[in-house]
Amino acid sequence: MSVPLRPDDRRPARLNALPKLPIFVDLAGRSILVAGGSNGIAWKVELLAAAGGMVRILAEDPSSELRAVVRNDPTRLTLIQRPWRETDLVGVSVAIADIEDRQDAAIFADTARRNGALVNIVDQPAFCDFQFGTVVNRAPVIVSISTDGAAPILGQAIRRRIEAVLPSSLGAWAQAAKDFRDRLREIVPSKPDRRRFWEQFVDAAFNNRDPERGLKDTLDQLARETSGVAPERPALGEVVIVGAGPGDPELLTLKAMRELQAADVIVYDRLVTPAILELARREARRVHVGKEGHGASCRQEDINALIVDLALAGERVVRLKGGDPAVFGRTGEEVTACQEAGVPARIVPGITTASAAAASLNGSLTHRDHAQRVQFVTAHDRHGDLPEDLNIGALADPRATTVVYMGRRTASKLATRLLENGLPPDTPVVATSNVSRTDQKNLHTTVGSVARGIPLPEDGPLIITIGASASDATGNPLQRSRVKRRDRIKELATKAPQDTPALLD
Repeated sequence: MSVPLRPDDRRPARLNALPKLPIFVDLAGRSILVAGGSNGIAWKVELLAAAGGMVRILAEDPSSELRAVVRNDPTRLTLIQRPWRETDLVGVSVAIADIEDRQDAAIFADTARRNGALVNIVDQPAFCDFQFGTVVNRAPVIVSISTDGAAPILGQAIRRRIEAVLPSSLGAWAQAAKDFRDRLREIVPSKPDRRRFWEQFVDAAFNNRDPERGLKDTLDQLARETSGVAPERPALGEVVIVGAGPGDPELLTLKAMRELQAADVIVYDRLVTPAILELARREARRVHVGKEGHGASCRQEDINALIVDLALAGERVVRLKGGDPAVFGRTGEEVTACQEAGVPARIVPGITTASAAAASLNGSLTHRDHAQRVQFVTAHDRHGDLPEDLNIGALADPRATTVVYMGRRTASKLATRLLENGLPPDTPVVATSNVSRTDQKNLHTTVGSVARGIPLPEDGPLIITIGASASDATGNPLQRSRVKRRDRIKELATKAPQDTPALLD
């Protein structure tokens, strides 16, 4: 006969097996012994001192980096230039060594354990009681990542991604919470209300860079809610105009990433790639307001009204634009609309497509010998035609790099006018579509060919770079300049020192 079970008799495990227990140890004032003088030891010593440990380092030949670390913190760090001895391990809480020989490593580990110390031997996991994780430091918030020695590089990659998400001010927020906790119990006696407060506080910590103001705003909001009196109007939101870069999500700035993670609503342009949107907060509402030349487009006035209305309703609005929002992005109009409505607005810059296009070709927008000036120009007006007020004389300067945005339809007309104003027909041009994306295409040509109507890449946003810096990697003026300079250096190297002039970079 089976024995009946009560509902609470079956409780499945809440964790799968862990290779190591992730714990955070208080080392303040504890005695720590480190044997070894390598650069790898130097980082561990620095970490131990930062955690408050009193560290003795025994090293016959300490590296210069280790010496520098010790000089920076002489109160906690003591360097003794000799090998370790058994008596050194008496009274030690933690013992760390950089020992390659397995037999010597085993002797050190056994001796340390007999004295009650936890042991770590660099790159010898069989002798380790614990391992050092990869650390994200927002003290008092600490994130540590471990791969149990399987793939340290993977741990570092995970750390970089966490660093991108956590704002630098998070530590100040955590400290403010610690300092405020006792006072909160007096102000808000109800435990459920205090929990609601901390939930709102956490949201504010990721959305507001000022802990002091965030505490006050969150407390005021909680007080209104718990009093049963509805506020006259929602708390004011804000608009953050964010540059999404040219398309590759790896070129998104850390600040842009954090804004996407904190958004309530994302109002985005046609040029923003799905890979960028994939990085945004999942709960954020997305509103597409794309524009397309000679195609269906949202009016700028309607976009202005939308972002203002959303912010007035208390939403945190990210206005997401391709490239850098300050370069032909009509950002000024949106900021003005926010200011007139009393809505806070900020701008987060992005990598403009001109820079990304040059970088993708291992090139530069400037060169000391060939391009002392860079000029950005848009090649269509509100009607889609070549603007009549372009300073063609300046654009026809052969010693400048001219970058043309939105110029696919008017490129031939612009090139013709440049030729008429004296720009040589063999001036290099590169037309690049879908900059920084997997389907990027590059067409290397000349101003003369563009004037004659050579077909340009048809798919995706296009940017056109004109000038010597737009040449390709074979036979271009910049490459020839490098070859001539290399040959000149070889020539000078064969001369007597007194005959050799100084070389300037």
